[in-house]
Amino acid sequence: MVWSPVPRTVQERLVALPSGATVADALRASGLQAQSEAADAAASIWGRAAATGQPLRDGDRIELCRPLRVDPKVARRQRFRAQGSRAPGLCAHRDGPPRPAAAED
Repeated sequence: MVWSPVPRTVQERLVALPSGATVADALRASGLQAQSEAADAAASIWGRAAATGQPLRDGDRIELCRPLRVDPKVARRQRFRAQGSRAPGLCAHRDGPPRPAAAED
């Protein structure tokens, strides 16, 4: 089980479960289900969304993902507005504009 209660902090818990265990069983065994922050989190297995009733396989990594506080598209627009025209954008070339390829004879 992997859980990040706050940014830049990760808690990892190893849980031994019998075969046929589900995501909900792993949450109960880890003790994270009782935490209020974890109750709002969505579960995933190796980065893919998983329902609490989904059966687990040996070696699965369950990740609890906090809900997004800001839509990533909105956050990017806000960063771009704050940046303004005073600085080059993310895709600007550091050494000037790209040079055309030399023609071969």
